[in-house]
Amino acid sequence: MDLGDRVLVERNGVSYEGVLMPPIRADHVVIKLKNGYNIGLRAKEGEIKLIEKGQEIKPQLLEHHLRKKPGLPDVSILSTGGTIASKVDYRTGAVSSQFSADRIISAIPELEEIANYRAQVIYQILSENMRTEYWTSLARSVAEEVRSGAEGVIITHGTDTMMYTAAALSFMLKTPVPVVLVGSQRSSDRPSSDAPMNAICAATVAISDIAEVCVVMHGTTNDDYCSIHRGTRVRKMHTSRRDAFQSINQHPLGRVDYLSRKVETYLPYRRRGEVELELKERLEPRCALVKYTPGSSPDILHYYIEKGYRGIVLEGTGLGHVSSDWIEGIVRAREEDIPVVITSQCLRGRICDRVYDTGRDMLDAGAIEGSDMLPEVALVKLMWVLANNPAEVGPVMKTSLAEEISPFTPITV
Repeated sequence: MDLGDRVLVERNGVSYEGVLMPPIRADHVVIKLKNGYNIGLRAKEGEIKLIEKGQEIKPQLLEHHLRKKPGLPDVSILSTGGTIASKVDYRTGAVSSQFSADRIISAIPELEEIANYRAQVIYQILSENMRTEYWTSLARSVAEEVRSGAEGVIITHGTDTMMYTAAALSFMLKTPVPVVLVGSQRSSDRPSSDAPMNAICAATVAISDIAEVCVVMHGTTNDDYCSIHRGTRVRKMHTSRRDAFQSINQHPLGRVDYLSRKVETYLPYRRRGEVELELKERLEPRCALVKYTPGSSPDILHYYIEKGYRGIVLEGTGLGHVSSDWIEGIVRAREEDIPVVITSQCLRGRICDRVYDTGRDMLDAGAIEGSDMLPEVALVKLMWVLANNPAEVGPVMKTSLAEEISPFTPITV
């Protein structure tokens, strides 16, 4: 059954009829009753019966063009879904993503002062459903927009996995124009939504001189400015705060003042037109990120080896360690030509497997140090390296390709 279907839920001898709405928990269903009220019920399979199929809602896949204003730059908006592009129809209970440039401009008219837009839906999913093949199609779409004359590209995206997509695009694309990922913690139909400010700041960055893949989101809980985060250095650090995104092991690239729309930068960056467009969209999806925990069995590592995975990132303790009984698995992976990259659960700081005996044994076994890369960035980079330069995995993983590795870690970050 799908959202928007009319269903009958039988619970403890009582029947409830209504329209199926988005659940708040995996083991619950939410339906809109005939009287207009919503009700949540814990229900098992078999207790829900379909009465009538609702109208199927499909995203609009065609580009939608607005009338251009002379003198403004052209910006493309690509929608992938997420909270920023979602809205619940509280009359029907269905979730609709009627995404078009018209709709965006009507909701956020200030955008019309910044650029001319064209928009299209690449896919319409919640970000937990992101897949490696979606990154590939998105990278191709970005490249096509740039080839077609876009002077900046905005990607609307769910916040939960935005950092993975930002990292993937950072490795897959060399771009002569800004590519800006933006989302919201609260949907556009909520009074406390952060979507309008984030979108306005993202559009401001999209016409700026920062020709990199970056994430633009609230810098504080107030509506004062948005931070500009490098695509390989950002992580969502809170489940619900509007300033959930932070740069890790590096200061943000800069900030955008909401009222003045002034862009201030803190770090060196690739400037507009500095490079030609380059697309290398291939990825090796058979890679795993494994979090080591005290007492965990080395069978976990052997499982991925036996299942045919082509690369493994280990999220180790502190300086990048796993238990000594995992070292045999690292040796086995090396013998089967499966690179094992070591990162840290600490996030801030960098690993060093030369301090303690276990770390030295891991290096002797063939482990590759991930320096100060975030674990998820190391995972995406490994996917990219295995697909594009499999003969040089070790050296390339230790080389900074998109500012994912820094020569030193600032004390204040």
